[in-house]
Amino acid sequence: PLRYDHHFRGEVNTGVDSGLDLDGNGARGDPGDAWGFGHFPGQYGMLLLSRFPLPPELARTFTRFQWSALPGAHRPTLPDGRAFHSDAVWDVLRLSSKSHWDITANVAGRPLHILAFHPTPPVFDGPEDRNGHRNFDEIRLWRDYVEPGDADWLVDDRGQAGGIRAGEPFVIAGDFNADPHDGDSLPRAAAQLLGSPAVDASCVPRSRGAVEAAEKQAGVNRQHRGEPAADTSDFDDRRTGNLRLDYVLPSSGLNVSGCGVYWPAAGHDGSDLVDLSDHRLVWLDISW
Repeated sequence: PLRYDHHFRGEVNTGVDSGLDLDGNGARGDPGDAWGFGHFPGQYGMLLLSRFPLPPELARTFTRFQWSALPGAHRPTLPDGRAFHSDAVWDVLRLSSKSHWDITANVAGRPLHILAFHPTPPVFDGPEDRNGHRNFDEIRLWRDYVEPGDADWLVDDRGQAGGIRAGEPFVIAGDFNADPHDGDSLPRAAAQLLGSPAVDASCVPRSRGAVEAAEKQAGVNRQHRGEPAADTSDFDDRRTGNLRLDYVLPSSGLNVSGCGVYWPAAGHDGSDLVDLSDHRLVWLDISW
C-alpha cells in the first residue's frame, strides 16, 4: 500500500461561531451562524495527506479572507433588491466556508503547489441564494490566485498579499460542489477554473461505474446535460441526481499522463466499497 508520511491540517471556518446572525433567522449561535456551517469547530474540515514533505513555513491559508474584499463580490440580495446581510455583517463575513489552502509539496526537490478547498454547497438557503453566490466566489478566488494579474487585494492569514508566482506548477483539488452542466450552482461557476488559461482541464476523469449508476438509477439523471461517465457523486435521483463535483486540475504545462474516477462497475473489485461515501475518488497522474 501507499504510505502517506506527511500531512497538513489547518484551521477551517466550519462550526466556528461568528457571534452574529449570519443566516438571518433572528437568533445567534446556530450552526448557520458559524463562519462556515457546522455544529462544532472543525466539522466538515480538511486534511491533506502526502508522500512528499509539506514544509509548514511555505503554507498559505485564506481562512479569514473577507468576502467583501473580493473585487466584484456576489453579495446576496433578496428578491426586492435589499441586501440579505446587513453592512455590519457583510463587512466582516469570511469568504471560505472551510478554507483555501496553498500547500507546497517538495517533490524530488521541486515545488508543487496543492491548492485545496471545499466550497459550500449552492443549496440549503432561501431566495437570496447566499450559498450559491458564495460557492461561485469561493471558486473564483482560486481563479484569480492562479491567473497572472494584480491580486494585491488577496491577503492570506499571515498578511502576505498576491497570488501564486508565475510559472510555478500547481494542482487544484477538492469538492467544488459545482457541476459544469447540471445541479444548483450558478451558471459557469465551475467554468471559472475549467476554462482558465492557467489550468489544463483537458483530461476529464471518467468511470464505467458512473455510467452504470446513471442508467440504473434513472430519475433526474435522464434530464442531465453532462456526460454520465464524468460524474463523481451519487445523490438523490428524484431531485439532484449524480453530478461531477470533485476535481483534480493541474496547471497548464504539466505533463498529464492519465486521470479517472474510482467508481468500479458492479461485480468489479471495490464496487462494494464506493457507497461508503456519496462522493468518489478522483485521480490524476502527472510525469515529473
